[in-house]
Amino acid sequence: MFTRSIGVRVLRNCTRCSKLSSPPAVRSISRRFSSSSTAAYHGSPPTAHPLAGVASQLDQVAPRFEIDPDHIEILDSPTAFYETLKAKIRGAKRRIYLSTLYIGKTEHELVNTLREALENNPNLELSILTDALRGTREDPDPSCATLLAPLISEFGDRVRIFMFHTPNLNGWKKKYMPKRINEGWGLQHMKLYGFDDEIILANLSDDYFTNRLDRYHIFASKELADFYGAVHEAVCDLSYQLLPSDGHPGGFELNSPHERGFPDPLWHTRRFKSYAKETLEPLIHKKARQKMFPIPFTQEKTFVYPLAQFDILLGEPRNITFLDYEFASYTSTEKPAISRLLTNLAEDEQLHKSTWTFTAGYFNIDPDVSKLLIAAAPEAPVAPVLAPGTKTFEKACTVITASPWANGFYGSSGVSGMLPAAYTLLSRRFLRTVVKAGKKDVIQLKEWRKGTVGEPGGMTYHAKGLWVTLPPQPDIQGNLQDESGPSITVVGSSNYTKRSYSLDLEIGAMVVTGDEGLKARLRKEMDNLQENATTVTQDDLAKVDRRASFKVIAALWLVEALGGAL
Repeated sequence: MFTRSIGVRVLRNCTRCSKLSSPPAVRSISRRFSSSSTAAYHGSPPTAHPLAGVASQLDQVAPRFEIDPDHIEILDSPTAFYETLKAKIRGAKRRIYLSTLYIGKTEHELVNTLREALENNPNLELSILTDALRGTREDPDPSCATLLAPLISEFGDRVRIFMFHTPNLNGWKKKYMPKRINEGWGLQHMKLYGFDDEIILANLSDDYFTNRLDRYHIFASKELADFYGAVHEAVCDLSYQLLPSDGHPGGFELNSPHERGFPDPLWHTRRFKSYAKETLEPLIHKKARQKMFPIPFTQEKTFVYPLAQFDILLGEPRNITFLDYEFASYTSTEKPAISRLLTNLAEDEQLHKSTWTFTAGYFNIDPDVSKLLIAAAPEAPVAPVLAPGTKTFEKACTVITASPWANGFYGSSGVSGMLPAAYTLLSRRFLRTVVKAGKKDVIQLKEWRKGTVGEPGGMTYHAKGLWVTLPPQPDIQGNLQDESGPSITVVGSSNYTKRSYSLDLEIGAMVVTGDEGLKARLRKEMDNLQENATTVTQDDLAKVDRRASFKVIAALWLVEALGGAL
């Protein structure tokens, strides 16, 4: 159980999603000359790569790793991910580290695969990090903690399991918030799966292996695996340690980090946040050599920028405006990096005709990101042209989200069952903002659906990320050629909501590439996600069966008023 009289060992929690809020009005952003020839590369020749300025600015925000593009593999289905995951576990020789929200209480096959790997390789060590609230949701009934505790009994100190508890849920909130609702105050939401010198950015739980579509990126890079492994270990130090215990109904107890010499998030909240900031900031920020020895981005390069969002531990950045540029004393790196990218798309003469595709299973985009996405879309075409055999033209920029019938909360009881209707309301507000910004002929919203959740063959949609495709580029003869696929993608755990950026622990990566093969693979991934997606309009979302009731809005407002987020 929780030591140091933390109170009830059963950690209550709630559904993950985000605050309901209207996107702000979009201000127009004036075009400027290319950042690759001004702010970042004074005096650069006109032949500089269009993304040189973007890469230079990202160098100021996050660490940069150069990687062989052939060492990035993209999987296309939950089944392929599960089989690959088990193969990587069985093949690991030195280390396995898993950071995830939780492991499903019935996921015995995955745990048995871990057990098999530990039995077959005496040098293998396993470290698992989950969220304390979600990982003990069902306690004293079987839970994630119940499932994992026996591994420690069997393999001793070769297995270490930790559960992160948000410092934001303490005092009266910890004592009185009902089951599931208390998760609204923050979660460990990082999704990292490391095996020796490889790292997978994806999602892990039983439904992700069969009927939930997401994204799955594998990076074969020792440097990247070491980087993410260091972040994983640092958060483990800040977390409760899972220990087996025959004296408790669930078969486990959670040992305070205070017992290992670290501050407790509930009892020493200020010291805990201070220690977390001292520990994590040096890890997630740019490397000194990166600033001293910059590498210009060229067509042959592929850069990976790991991005982390830890505002609940590090605090929010302080913005300073100088000569129309916004700088910040950055703490987290994901939102600043995405903001810089989208601002460049809006203002850079070489980039402003780029197109983007954005996806989030839970449509509650952070207001700042929503505003920047709309501003970054190119100007509306003078006369849109229909593709042969189509009734509507394909617009330049696309948002993909889950339809209510593909939403993970469809059919749930209580507050969570209201969420699909709430996301529909937010989608409708987003489209209204798009129209006001004069981008209705440029930005389209698509809903993904394959069957109905809970019915045979029904799947949920949980993919999230961003793809940016450059405008046509001149070839050797000077003729403009369409790009083979996106040159930039953002992948990771974040849902890009206000909650993700203020309450949860999130991690991911921004990939910037000039490689044609990788761009083609990113195009295939993007097209695969749209295969079961259908364009919806404001009129579609205004229909009676899609409207959010007053009860839905009132319930979500109540959670927000109490300081949480859905």
